[in-house]
Amino acid sequence: MIFRQLFEPVSSTYCYLVACPSTREAALIDPVIEDTERYVAVLAELGLRLVYTLETHVHADHVTAADALRARLGSRAVVKAGAGADCADVLAQHGDELVFGTLRLTVRATPGHTDGCVAYVMADRVFTGDALLIGGCGRTDFQQGDARRLYASVHEQLFSLPPDTLVFPAHDYKGRTVSTVREELATNARLGGGKTVDEFVEIMANLKLAYPKQIDRAVPANLRCGREE
Repeated sequence: MIFRQLFEPVSSTYCYLVACPSTREAALIDPVIEDTERYVAVLAELGLRLVYTLETHVHADHVTAADALRARLGSRAVVKAGAGADCADVLAQHGDELVFGTLRLTVRATPGHTDGCVAYVMADRVFTGDALLIGGCGRTDFQQGDARRLYASVHEQLFSLPPDTLVFPAHDYKGRTVSTVREELATNARLGGGKTVDEFVEIMANLKLAYPKQIDRAVPANLRCGREE
């Protein structure tokens, strides 16, 4: 497998390039519009053909590059069905499999940060979006956020994966790049260490987070797969 973890510093977003070495077919998970030229260059450098752009949810902190890459490279945009982004070429459901070359990604619905959150699971790793971050999780105070649903999603869909599964989140603000299910289950400050759902709800209710800087631009654009008007 060809794999690259690409960081966009303004929104602290990780975009992941996953590609099949035999067919050269590739997917980008959570691409950021400001890095479109970078993605095009990396794909060309590695001799890859972009088949899919995969969204883990409708983002509030950056605009996706899905539409720009679709227009430029002919890739297909993937968003969870019911997330409101009917512009997508593929409206994914829980349990769907996305195949490119010899690689296979399985969709797991992880609502709670938003209704449209999904994780993408491979044999040895999971791309968790904002549902599960390294040492934390996405906020639950806007965009259909629901702390009880997020707790259930993480425990049922992510913490149930094999302990050595690599966890690749959509963001990190401290320079960390990867974790494991075992580590998050044991040490995640919000969800790990045996915390109950009531303890988690209390934590999430008292975060006092600032309003996302790009939300008024990002959400409307991302409901159009990144097309700004």
